[in-house]
Amino acid sequence: MNLKDQVAIVTGGSRGIGLGIAEALSREGVHVVVVATQQAKCDEVAASLATQYGTQSIGLACDVSSSVSVQAMVKAVVEKFGHVDILINNAGITRDNLVLRMSDDEWQQVVNVNLNSVFNCTKAVLRPMLKQKKGRIVNISSVVGVMGNPGQANYAASKAGIIGFSKSIAKEIGAKGITCNVVAPGFIDTDMIATLPAEYIDNIIALVPQRRLGSVEDVSGVVLFLSSDMSAYVTGQVIGVDGGMHM
Repeated sequence: MNLKDQVAIVTGGSRGIGLGIAEALSREGVHVVVVATQQAKCDEVAASLATQYGTQSIGLACDVSSSVSVQAMVKAVVEKFGHVDILINNAGITRDNLVLRMSDDEWQQVVNVNLNSVFNCTKAVLRPMLKQKKGRIVNISSVVGVMGNPGQANYAASKAGIIGFSKSIAKEIGAKGITCNVVAPGFIDTDMIATLPAEYIDNIIALVPQRRLGSVEDVSGVVLFLSSDMSAYVTGQVIGVDGGMHM
């Protein structure tokens, strides 16, 4: 895929889908910057990637909902590596509740982390990407952002917002050698899903034509494609990785 020695920032990269993406990129020789909230965890994951794959991966703690924090993080990356080639906006949280019971904080926290972070990180990497006339931005949305889900109005709104944002960015920078695409995973078998009741998971699987949960590898494979030159003429697209749950 010709990704060797490129530099990728992966937000929410210390666990779940983000970790899977970081591992997939590292296998291709990418130097991954693992971004999460806890420095110790970032360092642990980055050290593991570097040991396993011989990369120069590093960990940087960052509040991705803060533009100041994000700008400092990207500055540190550019100072170390000299360039940023790939941005994976994966950081996300849930604060589920019915709208009538949802607090202002539950709404705002989810929007800040899930949507504002995408704006903050994308804006911060655009200048170095424009300078090198090349870049790949992959934003992780959700099937919930496409079809909605009761009890997740805040999450769905934030993930739907990512789609509109990404299409706009793709049009703004399309002539500059930078692509911006969206991956919308369905229900993926991660630690978060494992905490749900078995009956709930069974009900989800019944809605999926492939009759299974997705794997982290299902998602990371698509992200790899969108991060590579193989996808040079693909931009502004939303690729569902949901086993056919939404068509």
